[in-house]
Amino acid sequence: MIAPGFAGVETQLWIWLIAMIRPGAAFMAAPVFGAPAVPLQLRLILSLALGLAALNSVTIQLPHDGIASAEGVLMVMGEILAGLAMGFAVQIGYAAAFVAGETIGNAMGLNFAAMIDPTSGQNTQVVGTFLSILATFLLLGMDGHLLLASFVVQSYVAVPPGAAMLSNDTLWRLIEFGGSLLGAGVTVALPVAFALVLIQIVMGMLARAAPSLNLFAVGMPVAMMGGLILLAIGAPIMAEALTASLKAGLEQARSISEGN
Repeated sequence: MIAPGFAGVETQLWIWLIAMIRPGAAFMAAPVFGAPAVPLQLRLILSLALGLAALNSVTIQLPHDGIASAEGVLMVMGEILAGLAMGFAVQIGYAAAFVAGETIGNAMGLNFAAMIDPTSGQNTQVVGTFLSILATFLLLGMDGHLLLASFVVQSYVAVPPGAAMLSNDTLWRLIEFGGSLLGAGVTVALPVAFALVLIQIVMGMLARAAPSLNLFAVGMPVAMMGGLILLAIGAPIMAEALTASLKAGLEQARSISEGN
């Protein structure tokens, strides 16, 4: 709480500012929170709310020479790194939807059809946009946004502000987890992409059997129609794979919050 009068107000404001850095960095890197559609003011309010909640479990000691000193810069860098690591871990699990969308879209022949994805603000294939929206619903449905917020608050106990930065082992495990992104995306796309490959093989055999057959006029509509039907049939299985990927990202964020 702010001391009576104006004594200690500046110090208290600096403590609140330091407490906001880690949640703000996590929200900037995490899905849903980091979407361009989320107002910056909302992120600041959420960061302040989580920072104030974290102050109940840890006491932040400001550097003796102020934030502008070398010790203060290291403290800020440590807070940014801790927040980015937790948010990026969830983002890696979420990005499996984009990898799967690119794989399925290329197999369907929709690599030329792109639209603005609402979560990233970038041009993505229509299938990738569909899967990213599905992943957003799954993340919110499993309370992933609340779990991330709780991990950020819990991390202040294991990795208090001003302590040493994240260990090399923690960062290396995050990098290794990022290497599993391609495998997770292919796992999500496998039910549909494999069937589309079979369709392409059949169309290739037909083209060899009937050279006069216009493969582009027949093959692309068949691949697109087959892809849409397979997406409708395989949506529950793909949702399970996306859920597993999101859970892996949340588990990695939890491990980082515990300093492991």
